[in-house]
Amino acid sequence: MATENPLPDFGPVTRGIVLLAANVGDDRLAGPTPCPEYRVRNLLGHLLGLSIAFRDAARKDLGPTTGTEPGTYMPDIDDAGQWRAELPERLDEVAAAWRDPVAWEGMTQAGGFTFPAADAGRVALNELTVHGWDLARATGQPYAPDPVALESSLAMLAPGAHDRPADAPFGPAVEIPEGSPLLDRVIALSGRNPSWTP
Repeated sequence: MATENPLPDFGPVTRGIVLLAANVGDDRLAGPTPCPEYRVRNLLGHLLGLSIAFRDAARKDLGPTTGTEPGTYMPDIDDAGQWRAELPERLDEVAAAWRDPVAWEGMTQAGGFTFPAADAGRVALNELTVHGWDLARATGQPYAPDPVALESSLAMLAPGAHDRPADAPFGPAVEIPEGSPLLDRVIALSGRNPSWTP
């Protein structure tokens, strides 16, 4: 893909999520998250599923993993703890897949939608960045994501943030004070309250 800007690297965000997940004890799995319908275990399951889906989207390996619409099932993790080994592997794979410039070319599919691969890459990075915040906030951990990822999320979320249809993936933007930090602005644009606590 010809571009003047370097392709974003998912690595800083995915590595951050790996560290966050490693610090989630079993006693936290049933706790609430900023996503009202998700407990921590469901959020971890969602991170696992979206990593697989967007890995396959980058590879243009289209099928059930990329063709399933979000919201058709409640994501979850296994009770045996296998997710603790699988999630880091899948996060590494999605980061590696989007390092290939070919991943950003042409069309692909994710969540049952077919759209330009470059858009899919930005959506994937935003999903990981915002859900990383969800996991950090739900489990009481600090979160300082890659500024490049935050700028990408800001550019993606800002247009139409205050006029979203009811079935949009994100709710209406939350009003926050002018001059708020970039992370807070991104989180607010995603329809979350940056001051949310469990």
